[in-house]
Amino acid sequence: MADAAPIDVRTSPDRYRHWKLALENGVAYLTMDVNEDGGLRPGYKLKLNSYDLGVDIELADAVQRLRFEHPEIGAVVIRSQRDRIFCSGANINMLGLSSHDHKVNFCKFTNETRLAIEDATDNSGQSYICSINGIAAGGGYELALACDQILLTDDGSSSVSLPELPLLAVLPGTGGLTRLVDKRLVRRDHADFFCTTAEGVRGKRARDWRLVDKLVPPSKLVDETKTFAEEIAAKSDRPKDAKGIALPTIERTIDGDTIRYPHLAVEIDRERRAAHFRISGPTVPAPANAAAVQDQGVAFWPLALARALDDAMMHLRLNETEIGTWVLHSQGDASQVEAYDALLAKEASNWLAREIVLYWKRTLKRLDVSSRSLIALVEPGSCFTGTLLELVLAADRSYMLDGTLEGSNLPEAEVRLTSMNFGPYPMGNGLTRLATRFLAEPKHIDELKDEIGESLDAETTEDLGLVTFTPDDIDWDDEVRLVIEERAGFSPDGLIGMEANLRFAGPETMETKIFARLSAWQNWIFQRPNATGPEGALKLYGTGKQSKYDRKRA
Repeated sequence: MADAAPIDVRTSPDRYRHWKLALENGVAYLTMDVNEDGGLRPGYKLKLNSYDLGVDIELADAVQRLRFEHPEIGAVVIRSQRDRIFCSGANINMLGLSSHDHKVNFCKFTNETRLAIEDATDNSGQSYICSINGIAAGGGYELALACDQILLTDDGSSSVSLPELPLLAVLPGTGGLTRLVDKRLVRRDHADFFCTTAEGVRGKRARDWRLVDKLVPPSKLVDETKTFAEEIAAKSDRPKDAKGIALPTIERTIDGDTIRYPHLAVEIDRERRAAHFRISGPTVPAPANAAAVQDQGVAFWPLALARALDDAMMHLRLNETEIGTWVLHSQGDASQVEAYDALLAKEASNWLAREIVLYWKRTLKRLDVSSRSLIALVEPGSCFTGTLLELVLAADRSYMLDGTLEGSNLPEAEVRLTSMNFGPYPMGNGLTRLATRFLAEPKHIDELKDEIGESLDAETTEDLGLVTFTPDDIDWDDEVRLVIEERAGFSPDGLIGMEANLRFAGPETMETKIFARLSAWQNWIFQRPNATGPEGALKLYGTGKQSKYDRKRA
């Protein structure tokens, strides 16, 4: 698919083309009704409720809005407007026309959206229920798998399937295989049959094999879904009488190679294939309590910055694929950042504070799985404290200036730990970034807790293992320049593989399996001629022609 206008992930319900959102008695109904002519790019039609990135951008927006704008919602039902069709998955013609990097970015974003659905169920008291009224194939069933409960109409024809291997010579792109056996605990032999049978499984077998949770007669699907969802919503701990906060379109301006947001500017250095993220600390003191946070709404500094950082990462992922290194900077008052962390920790039981912390957790995870080299620079005047220190801990390499720069009146670089570094922001492996960093020294984590609130200079920070190198002002410019230029000279494919392997030490979880295996198969199977060659299954799908496979197993 030829390059076109930049992809923008910012949207809102009044601009949705593929989803309808309705709220009733504590339940949100997200109804899929894909506009066939509403593809993100020209050249394909979104038939049979198939989807492209544009469809998923709207879904991700809805999931986010329900968490922040509707505290009264305790359950979300995902369903279809189409008769006998729930969702036929990712649009095959779109995949056939797309560049490799677009396919990978598309699959990664849909995965992050489905993980956000699971996070809402697990941590926000907003349980997701999928009500399937017909065919749920491929990515359609993967969407169902992200939900906590799956209801299937028992009409003799409605089915669930993962037909990617027999039909397309590829694999499910949104974690379907992993969720099948790790989340729903489907037996391996049953899963093998299921994933090699294009027509899928229906009725009693689908329920008995744990592919779905409940069978419902067609005439009762709407009513039983409603009753079931309302019962779950009634048990939610979300405040039924609280007022949500609106999420207006994120303010963003693009001026040449500079992207500006409130509290963040991204400067692109095309010669070195690097993007410099310049984060600004808060300019006003932290509010006194959760009620004051509610009054500030999206202007509340941690929320405004998370939204900016999240959008910037997606913009660069989708539209600046040759910018392979992200350099992380900060400037501001570390004490004010510390005060905002203290407020979020104090108000942890408040629904809105909880959502802001969870949003930061998801944003940091998005940074972890972005296929970019991450370099953190702790400079004079920086404010890498608590939540912002997580960016340094997420980096592949970090540099902290020892001393000051000649001719600068900025104070010496420092970092500070807060309680937010010790639990609220786990990585995909279930560990904090500190615990992942010090797998060989678990007792060191307790020692670091003694440093909470202390201003740590370069020498101390290096001794504690929180940064990689601490050059002085004589070596600073050369070392920073060399690491950025070195990164630009390596193979991007090799860097992606290396970084993904090194970032997630420790235990394997469903989430790390999804991203690790997804990256492996996408960067191999998606480029093999059996799938994408001129006689590959993905290219010939729908033509009636038989694919010709290279039969060697490697």
